[in-house]
Order: sequence, then C-alpha cells, then structure tokens
Amino acid sequence: MKEKVVLAYSGGLDTTAIIPWLKEHFDYEVICCCIDCGQGSELEGLEERAKLSGASKLYIEDLVDDFCDNYIMPCVQAGAVYENKYLLGTSMARPAIAKRLVEIARKEGASAICHGATGKGNDQIRFELGIKALAPDLKIIAPWRMTDIWTMKSREDEIEYCRQHGIHLPFSADSSYSRDRNLWHISHEGLELEDPASEPNYDHLLVLGVTPQKAPDEAEYVTMAFEKGIPVSVNGEKMKVSDVIRKLNELGGKHGIGIVDIVENRVVGMKSRGVYETPGGTILMEAHQQLEELVLDRATMETKKDMGNKMAQIVYEGKWFTPLREAVQAFVESTQQYVTGEVKFKLYKGNIIKAGTTSPYSLYSESLASFTTGDLYDHHDADGFITLFGLPLKVRALKMAEAAKQ
Repeated sequence: MKEKVVLAYSGGLDTTAIIPWLKEHFDYEVICCCIDCGQGSELEGLEERAKLSGASKLYIEDLVDDFCDNYIMPCVQAGAVYENKYLLGTSMARPAIAKRLVEIARKEGASAICHGATGKGNDQIRFELGIKALAPDLKIIAPWRMTDIWTMKSREDEIEYCRQHGIHLPFSADSSYSRDRNLWHISHEGLELEDPASEPNYDHLLVLGVTPQKAPDEAEYVTMAFEKGIPVSVNGEKMKVSDVIRKLNELGGKHGIGIVDIVENRVVGMKSRGVYETPGGTILMEAHQQLEELVLDRATMETKKDMGNKMAQIVYEGKWFTPLREAVQAFVESTQQYVTGEVKFKLYKGNIIKAGTTSPYSLYSESLASFTTGDLYDHHDADGFITLFGLPLKVRALKMAEAAKQ
C-alpha cells in the first residue's frame, strides 16, 4: 500500500497543483482536508476539484464553533492585539487547523502532512509548530521551500503544470490580492499594497464592508450582554459566539468598522503590508474592553494588559500548543469571573461610540467619583498620600540642588 499524506487543502490554485505534484514526486496517496473556519462560498465545488486533481478522498471539516469558542474567545478575553492593530484573524485559525489535520492524519494512518504556505510567511511556522507539538513523528512537506523539485514560480506555471497532468480547471492567471478569510476577518496582501507609499484601492479591495465615507449618515445603537467575559446576546437576542460574530460582522461592515492598514513585522524577520477587515471582531473586542473598564481593578488591568501583549505574541508566532499559552490563558480566565453585564454603543462611520455600560459587579461608585465628600473618602487624606507618593521626587530634587552648589 502507498503511504498517505494529508494535504491542507483550500481549493485554490496552489493546493490544487500540489496534489499531482505530491503523487509525481513522492508517489503518495493524497487525502485532502479542507478546514471550514467560516470561509463561506470558498468551499463550493471542492470535492469535484480535489478528485479531478488526483486526491483519493476529501474531508471538509466544520470547525467554526470550535474556532470561535476555543481560539477566538481566549484572545478576545485577553485583549490580544499584535502591534496595536492586528486582531490575529489568520493567526488564531492556524492552530485549530493544525490540530484537525493531525486528527485526520491519525485516523487515516498517514505518515505526512503537507501545506501550501510559502517560505516567506508566518503560516508555515504556525502550521508546523502546531504539528510538531501534537504529532512529532509525522513528516511535514512544504513544497514552496523545496525549490529543487518545486519549480513553479507563478500562477501561469501552476496552471500549465495542471494542464500537463490532464487537469483543466477554471483558474485565471490574472493577478489579484492574496487573501485569507474566516469568520473573524479577511486579510488582503499584494498589488498596490506592496508599496507602503500607495493608498489602498478600497473600492476594489473591500469584501466584508464599506469605507466610513460610504457608511450610513445615521448612527445605529447596539446592545450586547456578556456572562463571565463571553458574549451571549446582541440587541436582546440570545445567540452562540459564532452567531454573535456573524451579526456583528453584518453591523460593522455596514458602518465601516474595523478596516486596518498595517505594516507589520513577520516572525521570519521582514516587514509586510496588508489590509485587514475585522468588522465584528473590532466591535466585540471594544465591547468586552468597555465592560472590563467597569469591573476590573487597576492592578489587574495593568497586569492583564501585559498578558494580552504576551498572548498576542504567542499566537502570532504559532506557539499555541505551549505551556506558556496555557498559563497566560489561565490567568486571563481568572480575571473574567465578574466580567458580566451589558454594553451599549452606537456605530457611526467607522467609529464605536460608548452609550452606557452596566454590571452587577461594577466597581464604580458614584459617591466616590463625584466631587461631594462621602464616608469613604476624606479630601484631607490626599495630603499625606501626596507627601509620601512624591517623596522620592522631592528628595532627588533636593540632592541635585546640593550637588549643583558644590
């Protein structure tokens, strides 16, 4: 019997060309595995295409709820944002995909897993670190790094390779943006975006929404409820996390929310420029933070901010299946016990504007915050506090003055 390889299959030109290439160069039986993390219509017609290209089997695995509950929400609760802008849409999906690829490989008795990530990007690291952590015995095949036998350099080369192997597919050689889509976001790279001096052609580029300029001229109010840091309803309608994100995507896209143009630092050392659309995710992150402002104490918020940055780095670098990620997530989960309440805001031309937050665990005290004197706070107490709090500054100033006289 031939050895089996599980191919992470998107149905695009790259992974379609990889099927006959694997059979030609390794004589593998190729089992395609397409992981559905919310790509939508991209999944249509995949089975026929995979079989036509020489695959013996195609798995289409629905991971949407797993992706939302076990990968997105830990990052939302942590406030994990890479380099202050990127909400980790691609990064969060890769460990979920790697885990399922390993599960299929075990089920099929495969000896290898193949992916179509390039040798310049972050995804190769994320896929392979996940596979190494979960199945260190499996071989990993990365065609784009095997330049001695992977000789295709362009879409035209791949189309011609498929044609030579009797595979005639409806792919065009026309260049377009390189995109990655799931329920959380869609990323765009290539074309004019490769020059940081060029303005994005948003009319040509956007998929999930409109620019703020084209958003409605009237604001729209939205109310969300959370229980222990998890969103449970939008505008009074109870729903699971994946449906919350779908609803917020619809609202955010309509009002031009969550469009980010960023030059980021890839793990492999280079800078890359891309545009991310994360309409629902941007709203969810902001609403969650809005509630945390009300219920978390200052010291916890300070430490949690550091942990959020650490979580973002861990996820971006593909280190999901590590003790460090588990430890950071455990800390974050302990902070979410009282993140329960209702958040109201309005969406208007790219902006999320606060409109009121309530929680049974609110630490806000109107009597303390107001200018009137209450039982818990005596204005005179501030005298001693400021004296002690400012003592190092005063001592330093005195000592510097003495030194200047010498």
